Amino acid sequence: MNSSICIVKMEKEHIPGLVEIENACFSHPWTYDGFAAELESTTANFFVALSDGAPVGYIGFHAVLDEGYVDNIAVLPGYRRQGIAKLLMDSAFERCAVLGLSFLSLEVRKSNAAAIALYESYQFKTEGERKNFYSAPREDALIMTVRFKKV
Repeated sequence: MNSSICIVKMEKEHIPGLVEIENACFSHPWTYDGFAAELESTTANFFVALSDGAPVGYIGFHAVLDEGYVDNIAVLPGYRRQGIAKLLMDSAFERCAVLGLSFLSLEVRKSNAAAIALYESYQFKTEGERKNFYSAPREDALIMTVRFKKV
C-alpha cells in the first residue's frame, strides 16, 4: 500500500489532473467541463487520490435516494497495483454508509479481470450485462452491484 497517498473530496483545482487521468485510461475521456459540472451536482460524490499533491486516481459516484451508481474509477497506469483503487473504494464505501445507501452499482468491461477482482473483493456480484456498452473497442459490460445491509 502506498503510504504517501491521501484521499480528498474533488475540488476545482484537481480537474486538470483528472482530465489527464481520463486521457490516459479511457477511449472516451471526460472533459474539464464534465468534471466541473459534477462539482455543482447535489448527487455527485467524487474522491481524488493525491500523490505529492497531484491527482493519480479518482472515483466518482452518484447517490439518488438510497441508490448509488459509480461513474468511473481510474488510476494512472504508473500508480496501479499499489492499493490506490482500494483506498478510493474504501472512501466511496464510507460515503455510502454516511448516505445510508441500499446498494452501489457499476458497469465494467467483461475483459477487465483486474477491476472485476477488485469489485468482487468488495462483495460486488454480477447482476446483468449490457450488450455493446463500450466502444473503442466494442465490448459488453457486466453490471455489478453490492448490496448494503441496513442497520
